[in-house]
Amino acid sequence: MDYIRNYIDGTLSEPLSLKYIENIDPSTGMVYSMIPDSGKADVDKAVDAAVKAFRDWSHTSIEERSVWLQKMANGIRDRFEEFVRAESVDNGKPVFLARKVDIPRAISNLEFYAKAITQYHSEAHVNAGRNINFTMRHPLGPVVCISPWNLPLYLFTWKIAPALAAGNTVVAKPSEITPYTAYLLSSVCQKIGLPKGVLNIVHGYGSIAGDAMVRHKNIKAVSFTGGTKTGAQIASVAGPEFKKMSLELGGKNPNIIFSDCNYEQMLKTTLQSSFANQGQICLCGSRIFVEATIYDRFRHDFIQMVDQLKKGDPLDSDTRFGALVSRQHLEKVLSYIELAKEEGGKVLTGGKIYNPEGRCAGGFFLEPTVIEGLSPYCRTNQEEIFGPVVTITPFNTEEEVLEFANSTSYGLAATLWTQNYDRALRVSEQIEAGIVWVNCWLERDLRTPFGGMKSSGVGREGGFQALDFFTEPKNICMAYNASFH
Repeated sequence: MDYIRNYIDGTLSEPLSLKYIENIDPSTGMVYSMIPDSGKADVDKAVDAAVKAFRDWSHTSIEERSVWLQKMANGIRDRFEEFVRAESVDNGKPVFLARKVDIPRAISNLEFYAKAITQYHSEAHVNAGRNINFTMRHPLGPVVCISPWNLPLYLFTWKIAPALAAGNTVVAKPSEITPYTAYLLSSVCQKIGLPKGVLNIVHGYGSIAGDAMVRHKNIKAVSFTGGTKTGAQIASVAGPEFKKMSLELGGKNPNIIFSDCNYEQMLKTTLQSSFANQGQICLCGSRIFVEATIYDRFRHDFIQMVDQLKKGDPLDSDTRFGALVSRQHLEKVLSYIELAKEEGGKVLTGGKIYNPEGRCAGGFFLEPTVIEGLSPYCRTNQEEIFGPVVTITPFNTEEEVLEFANSTSYGLAATLWTQNYDRALRVSEQIEAGIVWVNCWLERDLRTPFGGMKSSGVGREGGFQALDFFTEPKNICMAYNASFH
Protein backbone atom coordinates (compact mmCIF):
# COMPACT_ATOMS: atom_id res chain seq x y z
CA MET A 1 0.00 0.00 0.00
CA ASP A 2 1.32 3.43 -0.96
CA TYR A 3 1.40 5.94 1.90
CA ILE A 4 1.19 9.60 0.89
CA ARG A 5 3.19 11.93 3.13
CA ASN A 6 3.03 15.59 4.07
CA TYR A 7 5.64 17.96 2.65
CA ILE A 8 6.76 20.27 5.47
CA ASP A 9 9.95 22.32 5.65
CA GLY A 10 11.34 20.53 2.62
CA THR A 11 10.83 17.05 4.06
CA LEU A 12 8.29 14.32 3.31
CA SER A 13 6.93 13.25 6.68
CA GLU A 14 4.22 11.17 8.29
CA PRO A 15 1.35 12.85 10.13
CA LEU A 16 2.28 13.37 13.77
CA SER A 17 -0.75 11.31 14.85
CA LEU A 18 0.30 8.44 12.52
CA LYS A 19 -3.35 8.30 11.44
CA TYR A 20 -4.34 7.87 7.79
CA ILE A 21 -7.39 8.16 5.52
CA GLU A 22 -8.22 5.66 2.80
CA ASN A 23 -7.76 6.95 -0.75
CA ILE A 24 -10.19 5.25 -3.15
CA ASP A 25 -9.90 4.83 -6.90
CA PRO A 26 -13.35 6.03 -8.12
CA SER A 27 -13.23 3.78 -11.17
CA THR A 28 -12.90 0.59 -9.11
CA GLY A 29 -14.20 1.52 -5.67
CA MET A 30 -11.01 0.05 -4.20
CA VAL A 31 -8.53 1.60 -1.75
CA TYR A 32 -5.20 2.14 -3.47
CA SER A 33 -3.27 4.49 -1.15
CA MET A 34 -3.41 6.10 2.28
CA ILE A 35 -3.60 9.83 3.02
CA PRO A 36 -2.26 11.58 6.14
CA ASP A 37 -5.02 12.49 8.57
CA SER A 38 -3.22 15.64 9.62
CA GLY A 39 -4.26 17.75 12.59
CA LYS A 40 -3.49 21.07 14.22
CA ALA A 41 0.01 19.97 15.24
CA ASP A 42 0.94 19.23 11.63
CA VAL A 43 -0.47 22.57 10.52
CA ASP A 44 1.44 24.41 13.26
CA LYS A 45 4.64 22.73 12.08
CA ALA A 46 3.95 23.76 8.48
CA VAL A 47 3.09 27.36 9.37
CA ASP A 48 6.22 27.63 11.54
CA ALA A 49 8.28 26.49 8.55
CA ALA A 50 6.54 29.02 6.30
CA VAL A 51 7.12 31.84 8.80
CA LYS A 52 10.80 30.94 9.08
CA ALA A 53 11.24 30.76 5.30
CA PHE A 54 9.35 33.97 4.53
CA ARG A 55 12.14 36.46 5.25
CA ASP A 56 14.60 34.92 2.81
CA TRP A 57 12.00 34.01 0.15
CA SER A 58 10.39 37.46 0.17
CA HIS A 59 13.80 39.02 -0.38
CA THR A 60 14.79 36.82 -3.29
CA SER A 61 14.83 38.64 -6.59
CA ILE A 62 11.91 38.43 -8.97
CA GLU A 63 14.20 36.66 -11.42
CA GLU A 64 15.07 33.99 -8.85
CA ARG A 65 11.45 33.29 -8.01
CA SER A 66 10.68 33.10 -11.72
CA VAL A 67 13.40 30.48 -12.17
CA TRP A 68 12.07 28.36 -9.30
CA LEU A 69 8.55 28.34 -10.75
CA GLN A 70 9.93 27.34 -14.13
CA LYS A 71 11.86 24.52 -12.47
CA MET A 72 8.63 23.26 -10.89
CA ALA A 73 6.91 23.35 -14.28
CA ASN A 74 9.80 21.48 -15.89
CA GLY A 75 9.70 18.90 -13.09
CA ILE A 76 6.06 18.10 -13.90
CA ARG A 77 6.81 18.03 -17.63
CA ASP A 78 9.66 15.55 -17.09
CA ARG A 79 7.19 13.16 -15.40
CA PHE A 80 4.21 14.08 -17.56
CA GLU A 81 2.70 10.62 -18.08
CA GLU A 82 3.13 9.74 -14.41
CA PHE A 83 1.14 12.82 -13.45
CA VAL A 84 -1.48 12.09 -16.13
CA ARG A 85 -2.12 8.56 -14.90
CA ALA A 86 -2.14 9.63 -11.24
CA GLU A 87 -4.73 12.34 -11.94
CA SER A 88 -6.97 9.91 -13.81
CA VAL A 89 -6.76 7.21 -11.15
CA ASP A 90 -7.22 9.62 -8.24
CA ASN A 91 -10.17 11.50 -9.72
CA GLY A 92 -11.89 9.00 -12.05
CA LYS A 93 -11.60 11.34 -15.04
CA PRO A 94 -10.71 9.97 -18.48
CA VAL A 95 -6.97 9.79 -19.01
CA PHE A 96 -7.38 11.72 -22.27
CA LEU A 97 -8.76 14.69 -20.28
CA ALA A 98 -5.89 14.64 -17.79
CA ARG A 99 -3.45 14.46 -20.71
CA LYS A 100 -5.16 17.19 -22.73
CA VAL A 101 -6.28 19.61 -20.00
CA ASP A 102 -5.32 19.01 -16.37
CA ILE A 103 -1.58 18.41 -16.47
CA PRO A 104 -0.80 20.79 -19.37
CA ARG A 105 -2.74 23.52 -17.57
CA ALA A 106 -0.87 22.88 -14.31
CA ILE A 107 2.39 23.38 -16.19
CA SER A 108 0.98 26.51 -17.86
CA ASN A 109 -0.08 27.98 -14.51
CA LEU A 110 3.47 27.76 -13.17
CA GLU A 111 5.03 29.02 -16.39
CA PHE A 112 2.55 31.89 -16.71
CA TYR A 113 3.35 33.27 -13.26
CA ALA A 114 7.05 32.64 -13.74
CA LYS A 115 6.76 35.17 -16.59
CA ALA A 116 4.01 37.39 -15.17
CA ILE A 117 5.98 38.30 -12.05
CA THR A 118 8.75 39.71 -14.25
CA GLN A 119 6.19 42.03 -15.91
CA TYR A 120 4.30 43.02 -12.75
CA HIS A 121 4.49 46.75 -12.10
CA SER A 122 3.07 49.41 -9.81
CA GLU A 123 1.99 52.99 -10.45
CA ALA A 124 3.45 56.46 -9.99
CA HIS A 125 1.52 59.75 -9.92
CA VAL A 126 3.36 63.04 -10.43
CA ASN A 127 1.96 66.31 -9.06
CA ALA A 128 4.30 68.69 -10.90
CA GLY A 129 6.32 70.96 -8.65
CA ARG A 130 4.88 69.46 -5.46
CA ASN A 131 5.31 65.73 -5.01
CA ILE A 132 5.42 62.27 -6.51
CA ASN A 133 3.31 59.38 -5.27
CA PHE A 134 4.37 55.83 -6.02
CA THR A 135 3.04 52.47 -4.95
CA MET A 136 5.10 49.62 -3.59
CA ARG A 137 3.67 46.12 -3.34
CA HIS A 138 4.91 43.78 -0.62
CA PRO A 139 4.25 40.05 -0.19
CA LEU A 140 1.82 39.32 2.62
CA GLY A 141 3.68 36.57 4.48
CA PRO A 142 2.59 32.96 4.98
CA VAL A 143 -0.67 32.30 3.12
CA VAL A 144 -3.05 29.34 2.85
CA CYS A 145 -4.17 27.81 -0.46
CA ILE A 146 -6.96 25.20 -0.36
CA SER A 147 -7.91 23.52 -3.63
CA PRO A 148 -10.83 21.23 -4.63
CA TRP A 149 -11.10 17.67 -5.94
CA ASN A 150 -12.48 18.23 -9.43
CA LEU A 151 -9.35 19.64 -11.13
CA PRO A 152 -6.75 18.64 -8.55
CA LEU A 153 -3.32 19.75 -9.84
CA TYR A 154 -4.82 22.30 -12.26
CA LEU A 155 -6.37 24.35 -9.44
CA PHE A 156 -3.65 23.56 -6.90
CA THR A 157 -1.01 25.21 -9.10
CA TRP A 158 -3.47 27.97 -10.06
CA LYS A 159 -3.28 29.09 -6.42
CA ILE A 160 0.27 28.40 -5.32
CA ALA A 161 1.93 29.83 -8.46
CA PRO A 162 0.93 33.50 -7.97
CA ALA A 163 1.37 33.24 -4.20
CA LEU A 164 4.97 32.03 -4.56
CA ALA A 165 5.72 34.38 -7.45
CA ALA A 166 4.68 37.38 -5.34
CA GLY A 167 7.12 36.39 -2.60
CA ASN A 168 4.82 34.69 -0.12
CA THR A 169 5.41 31.34 1.52
CA VAL A 170 2.56 28.86 1.25
CA VAL A 171 0.80 26.27 3.38
CA ALA A 172 -1.41 24.35 0.96
CA LYS A 173 -4.03 21.65 1.31
CA PRO A 174 -5.27 19.62 -1.65
CA SER A 175 -8.60 17.85 -1.33
CA GLU A 176 -8.42 14.71 0.79
CA ILE A 177 -10.38 12.99 -2.00
CA THR A 178 -7.77 13.66 -4.71
CA PRO A 179 -4.36 14.29 -3.10
CA TYR A 180 -2.00 12.28 -5.25
CA THR A 181 -0.71 14.76 -7.83
CA ALA A 182 -0.03 17.34 -5.10
CA TYR A 183 2.00 14.60 -3.41
CA LEU A 184 3.91 14.02 -6.64
CA LEU A 185 4.56 17.75 -6.81
CA SER A 186 6.17 17.46 -3.36
CA SER A 187 8.73 15.07 -4.78
CA VAL A 188 9.34 17.46 -7.69
CA CYS A 189 10.05 20.27 -5.21
CA GLN A 190 12.47 18.04 -3.33
CA LYS A 191 14.27 17.04 -6.50
CA ILE A 192 14.77 20.60 -7.74
CA GLY A 193 15.86 21.74 -4.27
CA LEU A 194 13.13 24.31 -3.63
CA PRO A 195 14.19 26.19 -0.46
CA LYS A 196 12.79 24.63 2.71
CA GLY A 197 9.52 26.00 4.04
CA VAL A 198 8.65 27.99 0.92
CA LEU A 199 5.91 25.52 -0.06
CA ASN A 200 4.36 23.21 2.53
CA ILE A 201 1.67 20.67 1.61
CA VAL A 202 -0.47 19.28 4.41
CA HIS A 203 -2.99 16.53 3.66
CA GLY A 204 -6.15 15.80 5.63
CA TYR A 205 -9.79 16.67 6.18
CA GLY A 206 -10.95 20.21 5.52
CA SER A 207 -12.85 20.31 8.80
CA ILE A 208 -9.66 19.52 10.73
CA ALA A 209 -6.48 20.43 8.84
CA GLY A 210 -8.13 23.07 6.67
CA ASP A 211 -9.84 24.68 9.63
CA ALA A 212 -6.57 24.82 11.57
CA MET A 213 -4.89 26.54 8.61
CA VAL A 214 -7.57 29.21 8.29
CA ARG A 215 -7.56 29.88 12.04
CA HIS A 216 -3.80 30.11 12.48
CA LYS A 217 -2.77 33.53 13.76
CA ASN A 218 0.29 33.73 11.50
CA ILE A 219 -1.63 33.17 8.26
CA LYS A 220 -2.18 36.42 6.36
CA ALA A 221 -4.52 35.35 3.56
CA VAL A 222 -6.71 32.45 2.44
CA SER A 223 -7.34 31.40 -1.15
CA PHE A 224 -10.07 28.76 -1.34
CA THR A 225 -11.94 27.00 -4.13
CA GLY A 226 -14.83 24.74 -3.20
CA GLY A 227 -18.43 24.66 -2.03
CA THR A 228 -20.39 27.75 -1.06
CA LYS A 229 -21.19 26.46 2.44
CA THR A 230 -17.52 25.82 3.17
CA GLY A 231 -16.65 29.24 1.77
CA ALA A 232 -19.14 30.85 4.15
CA GLN A 233 -17.56 28.97 7.06
CA ILE A 234 -14.08 30.15 6.05
CA ALA A 235 -15.34 33.74 5.78
CA SER A 236 -16.85 33.54 9.26
CA VAL A 237 -13.45 32.56 10.65
CA ALA A 238 -11.07 34.66 8.53
CA GLY A 239 -13.27 37.76 8.25
CA PRO A 240 -13.16 38.81 11.94
CA GLU A 241 -9.38 38.37 11.82
CA PHE A 242 -9.21 40.74 8.81
CA LYS A 243 -7.35 38.19 6.72
CA LYS A 244 -7.49 38.65 2.98
CA MET A 245 -9.80 36.15 1.31
CA SER A 246 -10.30 34.91 -2.24
CA LEU A 247 -13.26 32.54 -2.39
CA GLU A 248 -14.12 30.79 -5.67
CA LEU A 249 -17.33 28.94 -4.91
CA GLY A 250 -20.23 27.20 -6.62
CA GLY A 251 -22.05 27.75 -9.87
CA LYS A 252 -25.36 26.96 -11.57
CA ASN A 253 -24.45 28.21 -14.99
CA PRO A 254 -26.89 28.98 -17.81
CA ASN A 255 -26.23 27.97 -21.41
CA ILE A 256 -28.40 30.22 -23.59
CA ILE A 257 -28.96 29.08 -27.19
CA PHE A 258 -30.63 31.40 -29.71
CA SER A 259 -31.98 30.09 -33.00
CA ASP A 260 -29.46 32.09 -35.07
CA CYS A 261 -26.49 30.23 -33.57
CA ASN A 262 -23.93 28.24 -35.51
CA TYR A 263 -25.90 25.08 -34.82
CA GLU A 264 -23.27 22.38 -35.35
CA GLN A 265 -20.62 24.24 -33.40
CA MET A 266 -23.10 24.92 -30.60
CA LEU A 267 -24.19 21.28 -30.41
CA LYS A 268 -20.65 19.94 -30.19
CA THR A 269 -19.58 22.48 -27.59
CA THR A 270 -22.75 22.07 -25.52
CA LEU A 271 -21.99 18.37 -25.18
CA GLN A 272 -18.60 19.32 -23.73
CA SER A 273 -19.90 22.11 -21.50
CA SER A 274 -22.53 19.76 -20.08
CA PHE A 275 -20.49 16.62 -19.41
CA ALA A 276 -16.76 17.38 -19.40
CA ASN A 277 -15.18 15.74 -16.35
CA GLN A 278 -18.57 14.08 -15.72
CA GLY A 279 -20.10 17.52 -15.18
CA GLN A 280 -17.79 18.06 -12.21
CA ILE A 281 -16.48 21.46 -13.28
CA CYS A 282 -17.83 24.61 -11.63
CA LEU A 283 -18.05 26.17 -15.11
CA CYS A 284 -20.25 23.50 -16.72
CA GLY A 285 -23.52 24.75 -18.18
CA SER A 286 -26.06 22.72 -16.23
CA ARG A 287 -29.14 24.79 -17.23
CA ILE A 288 -29.64 24.76 -21.00
CA PHE A 289 -32.13 27.31 -22.32
CA VAL A 290 -33.04 26.87 -26.00
CA GLU A 291 -35.07 29.25 -28.14
CA ALA A 292 -38.45 27.59 -28.75
CA THR A 293 -38.16 27.62 -32.55
CA ILE A 294 -35.25 25.14 -32.46
CA TYR A 295 -36.05 23.36 -29.18
CA ASP A 296 -37.39 20.10 -30.69
CA ARG A 297 -34.50 19.84 -33.12
CA PHE A 298 -31.98 20.49 -30.36
CA ARG A 299 -33.55 17.97 -27.99
CA HIS A 300 -33.41 15.21 -30.62
CA ASP A 301 -29.85 15.92 -31.75
CA PHE A 302 -28.45 16.54 -28.29
CA ILE A 303 -29.82 13.33 -26.81
CA GLN A 304 -28.44 11.39 -29.74
CA MET A 305 -24.98 12.82 -29.11
CA VAL A 306 -25.19 12.19 -25.36
CA ASP A 307 -26.09 8.55 -25.95
CA GLN A 308 -23.03 8.15 -28.16
CA LEU A 309 -20.56 9.34 -25.48
CA LYS A 310 -17.92 6.66 -24.87
CA LYS A 311 -18.33 5.68 -21.21
CA GLY A 312 -16.12 3.34 -19.23
CA ASP A 313 -12.63 2.75 -17.83
CA PRO A 314 -10.93 6.14 -17.39
CA LEU A 315 -7.56 4.58 -18.29
CA ASP A 316 -8.87 3.60 -21.73
CA SER A 317 -7.62 6.28 -24.13
CA ASP A 318 -10.95 6.15 -26.03
CA THR A 319 -13.07 6.87 -22.96
CA ARG A 320 -14.70 10.30 -22.87
CA PHE A 321 -16.90 9.86 -19.78
CA GLY A 322 -15.45 8.35 -16.61
CA ALA A 323 -16.41 7.85 -12.98
CA LEU A 324 -17.74 10.28 -10.42
CA VAL A 325 -15.24 11.17 -7.74
CA SER A 326 -16.71 9.21 -4.81
CA ARG A 327 -19.60 7.01 -3.71
CA GLN A 328 -20.91 9.82 -1.51
CA HIS A 329 -20.97 12.22 -4.45
CA LEU A 330 -22.63 9.61 -6.67
CA GLU A 331 -25.41 9.21 -4.11
CA LYS A 332 -25.84 12.99 -3.90
CA VAL A 333 -26.25 13.30 -7.68
CA LEU A 334 -28.69 10.37 -7.76
CA SER A 335 -30.77 12.08 -5.07
CA TYR A 336 -31.11 15.16 -7.30
CA ILE A 337 -32.31 13.01 -10.19
CA GLU A 338 -35.02 11.63 -7.92
CA LEU A 339 -35.85 15.17 -6.80
CA ALA A 340 -36.20 16.24 -10.44
CA LYS A 341 -38.74 13.46 -11.02
CA GLU A 342 -40.68 14.56 -7.93
CA GLU A 343 -40.70 18.12 -9.28
CA GLY A 344 -42.26 16.96 -12.54
CA GLY A 345 -39.17 16.49 -14.66
CA LYS A 346 -38.90 13.86 -17.39
CA VAL A 347 -35.59 12.03 -17.79
CA LEU A 348 -34.93 11.97 -21.53
CA THR A 349 -31.74 9.90 -21.26
CA GLY A 350 -29.52 8.58 -18.49
CA GLY A 351 -30.49 8.91 -14.85
CA LYS A 352 -29.18 5.48 -13.84
CA ILE A 353 -26.02 3.93 -12.48
CA TYR A 354 -23.75 2.59 -15.19
CA ASN A 355 -21.86 -0.66 -14.57
CA PRO A 356 -18.81 -1.19 -16.80
CA GLU A 357 -17.43 -4.65 -17.19
CA GLY A 358 -13.99 -5.77 -16.03
CA ARG A 359 -11.85 -3.96 -13.48
CA CYS A 360 -14.29 -1.03 -13.19
CA ALA A 361 -17.32 -3.12 -12.21
CA GLY A 362 -17.27 -1.63 -8.69
CA GLY A 363 -16.71 1.97 -9.73
CA PHE A 364 -18.84 5.07 -9.19
CA PHE A 365 -20.35 5.48 -12.64
CA LEU A 366 -23.53 7.32 -13.60
CA GLU A 367 -25.04 7.75 -17.04
CA PRO A 368 -24.99 11.30 -18.44
CA THR A 369 -28.47 12.62 -17.75
CA VAL A 370 -30.76 15.06 -19.57
CA ILE A 371 -34.03 16.23 -17.99
CA GLU A 372 -36.84 18.41 -19.36
CA GLY A 373 -40.19 19.71 -18.15
CA LEU A 374 -38.97 21.50 -15.02
CA SER A 375 -39.73 25.00 -13.84
CA PRO A 376 -36.68 27.30 -14.04
CA TYR A 377 -37.34 28.08 -10.37
CA CYS A 378 -37.50 24.54 -8.94
CA ARG A 379 -34.76 23.20 -6.66
CA THR A 380 -33.21 21.09 -9.42
CA ASN A 381 -32.67 24.27 -11.44
CA GLN A 382 -31.63 26.41 -8.50
CA GLU A 383 -29.21 24.22 -6.50
CA GLU A 384 -25.74 23.12 -7.58
CA ILE A 385 -25.67 19.40 -8.43
CA PHE A 386 -22.08 19.30 -9.72
CA GLY A 387 -22.49 16.15 -11.73
CA PRO A 388 -23.52 14.82 -15.15
CA VAL A 389 -27.06 16.20 -14.99
CA VAL A 390 -28.42 18.97 -17.22
CA THR A 391 -31.90 20.35 -17.70
CA ILE A 392 -33.24 21.73 -20.99
CA THR A 393 -35.91 24.43 -21.12
CA PRO A 394 -37.45 26.36 -24.04
CA PHE A 395 -37.74 30.16 -24.05
CA ASN A 396 -39.37 32.72 -26.34
CA THR A 397 -37.79 36.12 -25.69
CA GLU A 398 -34.56 37.69 -24.47
CA GLU A 399 -36.34 39.13 -21.46
CA GLU A 400 -37.71 35.72 -20.49
CA VAL A 401 -34.39 33.87 -20.77
CA LEU A 402 -32.53 36.59 -18.87
CA GLU A 403 -35.01 36.21 -16.03
CA PHE A 404 -34.46 32.43 -16.08
CA ALA A 405 -30.67 32.78 -16.26
CA ASN A 406 -30.40 35.28 -13.40
CA SER A 407 -32.88 33.57 -11.10
CA THR A 408 -30.34 31.58 -9.05
CA SER A 409 -28.22 32.72 -6.13
CA TYR A 410 -25.11 31.89 -8.18
CA GLY A 411 -23.26 34.03 -10.70
CA LEU A 412 -20.10 32.31 -11.85
CA ALA A 413 -20.29 31.76 -15.62
CA ALA A 414 -22.65 31.71 -18.59
CA THR A 415 -22.50 30.62 -22.21
CA LEU A 416 -24.32 32.44 -25.00
CA TRP A 417 -24.90 31.24 -28.55
CA THR A 418 -25.91 33.78 -31.19
CA GLN A 419 -24.52 35.28 -34.39
CA ASN A 420 -26.22 38.62 -33.71
CA TYR A 421 -23.47 40.95 -32.49
CA ASP A 422 -25.81 43.47 -30.84
CA ARG A 423 -27.68 40.70 -29.02
CA ALA A 424 -24.41 39.15 -27.86
CA LEU A 425 -23.31 42.40 -26.24
CA ARG A 426 -26.74 43.27 -24.90
CA VAL A 427 -27.38 39.90 -23.24
CA SER A 428 -23.79 39.50 -22.01
CA GLU A 429 -24.05 42.81 -20.20
CA GLN A 430 -27.27 41.80 -18.45
CA ILE A 431 -26.25 38.28 -17.38
CA GLU A 432 -25.26 38.18 -13.71
CA ALA A 433 -22.01 36.23 -14.03
CA GLY A 434 -18.31 36.87 -13.66
CA ILE A 435 -17.53 35.14 -16.96
CA VAL A 436 -19.58 35.06 -20.16
CA TRP A 437 -18.50 32.91 -23.11
CA VAL A 438 -20.03 33.89 -26.47
CA ASN A 439 -20.02 31.11 -29.07
CA CYS A 440 -17.41 29.12 -27.12
CA TRP A 441 -16.85 27.52 -23.71
CA LEU A 442 -13.89 27.18 -21.34
CA GLU A 443 -11.63 29.34 -23.46
CA ARG A 444 -9.27 30.71 -20.81
CA ASP A 445 -6.72 33.46 -21.30
CA LEU A 446 -4.65 33.35 -18.11
CA ARG A 447 -4.27 37.14 -18.18
CA THR A 448 -7.99 37.69 -17.53
CA PRO A 449 -9.81 37.87 -14.17
CA PHE A 450 -11.57 34.72 -13.02
CA GLY A 451 -14.36 34.57 -10.46
CA GLY A 452 -18.04 35.04 -9.83
CA MET A 453 -20.62 37.23 -8.16
CA LYS A 454 -23.43 36.59 -5.67
CA SER A 455 -22.98 33.20 -3.96
CA SER A 456 -20.29 32.19 -6.44
CA GLY A 457 -17.55 33.89 -4.51
CA VAL A 458 -15.52 36.89 -3.46
CA GLY A 459 -12.59 38.34 -5.38
CA ARG A 460 -10.91 37.44 -8.65
CA GLU A 461 -8.09 35.11 -9.55
CA GLY A 462 -5.92 35.04 -12.66
CA GLY A 463 -3.56 37.49 -14.33
CA PHE A 464 -2.22 40.40 -12.34
CA GLN A 465 -5.39 40.27 -10.19
CA ALA A 466 -3.94 37.23 -8.41
CA LEU A 467 -0.64 39.02 -7.84
CA ASP A 468 -2.60 42.00 -6.47
CA PHE A 469 -4.38 39.67 -4.05
CA PHE A 470 -1.16 38.13 -2.78
CA THR A 471 0.51 41.51 -2.17
CA GLU A 472 -0.15 44.53 0.04
CA PRO A 473 0.00 47.97 -1.64
CA LYS A 474 1.77 50.85 0.09
CA ASN A 475 1.58 54.42 -1.17
CA ILE A 476 4.68 56.59 -0.66
CA CYS A 477 4.43 60.35 -1.18
CA MET A 478 7.66 62.31 -1.59
CA ALA A 479 7.72 66.12 -1.71
CA TYR A 480 9.93 67.80 -4.31
CA ASN A 481 11.22 70.48 -1.95
CA ALA A 482 12.26 68.13 0.84
CA SER A 483 15.94 68.05 1.76
CA PHE A 484 17.52 64.62 1.98
CA HIS A 485 20.87 63.90 3.56
